[in-house]
Amino acid sequence: MTSRAELLLSGPRGRRLCLELVQEAAGRLWPPLSWTDGPDGYPIGRFDPAAVRASLAADVSRIDLDAIGQPDRLLAALLASVDQARYWQPPDDADSALADPEVAALLSPVVEAVVRAPATQWWGEAVATGDQHVVGWPDEGVTVPPAVTGARSGLLQWRTDTLIDDARDDRPVDPTAPYSGHWWSTPTFAGVPVTTRARPGVAVDRAAPVGLLLVEDEMGWQSARTWPVESPPTARVHEISGPAAWTALVSRYPLDVSAARRHDWWQVTGWAGAWAIPDWAAVAEAFDAVHLTVDGYLSTAGRALPVELDGRPTRTLLGGWDPDATWWLTEILPPLGRPVDWRRRDDEPTRWELGG
Repeated sequence: MTSRAELLLSGPRGRRLCLELVQEAAGRLWPPLSWTDGPDGYPIGRFDPAAVRASLAADVSRIDLDAIGQPDRLLAALLASVDQARYWQPPDDADSALADPEVAALLSPVVEAVVRAPATQWWGEAVATGDQHVVGWPDEGVTVPPAVTGARSGLLQWRTDTLIDDARDDRPVDPTAPYSGHWWSTPTFAGVPVTTRARPGVAVDRAAPVGLLLVEDEMGWQSARTWPVESPPTARVHEISGPAAWTALVSRYPLDVSAARRHDWWQVTGWAGAWAIPDWAAVAEAFDAVHLTVDGYLSTAGRALPVELDGRPTRTLLGGWDPDATWWLTEILPPLGRPVDWRRRDDEPTRWELGG
């Protein structure tokens, strides 16, 4: 297997992308339930490991691997994988089954077809300077252009608020307790701009920002407004191209968030120890922005990855960060361009078109 294929298959979102392609081609959902008679005479469904592996192997052997490379199929599978990401509850049945290395290995022919496809070559590209777009959701009240100033004060306040939140003593110590809190690892609510590039296939007849489609925890918004911005080519950008780039950033600028993330991320990963995310205020001293490639998202999101934190066994998790999104941590962006209004079409998969 090629190194890029191995990278994509190492992550839960990459495995789910491949499964979505298999399910679309096979015309059925996976994994299958095996039904047996229960003690009360009612059928009981369970996942039989042998049946699960056999069904996936059979589906992979029957699909047209060349057809996997079609841009529409790849975009639909990517959208489905992003839509299934969850950081506040256990993985669903499909993601759980694919965590078995023997099961995941059955997807090797599929992931090799994915990395060969011309339509996925941009998934590993660095931030597209000069072609960036901010996305706002009028359904959420975002109709004015986000500010491109105030990043430093916003990130300092974010760090203060994060530390205060993590120091609260009203949370259960037991990670298995029914409690939910903050599950994202981004500087959400710091007031910094987030951008993505434009690509064909997002809108019906033109290129459009991928941030219209590739949204975790998407709320079904029916309208959107985007603003173009020409990001400077001299910007200092840290590229998250895979797990190593993410853990390096956290190890260099760690922020302990063990209490705040303990319950949600235990549900996702089963790790009951310490958690860390980047200290984004500190990151801003070295970088203007941090960009997550699509490959980086597929291979990194949702994993409990080891990092260094005061000599303690610690993990980090990348969550709440959309594919190709760039978070701008300093005031380096110029003013945003003229807004463009979009409306969602009643298509499957989702597409957008121009209009208010």
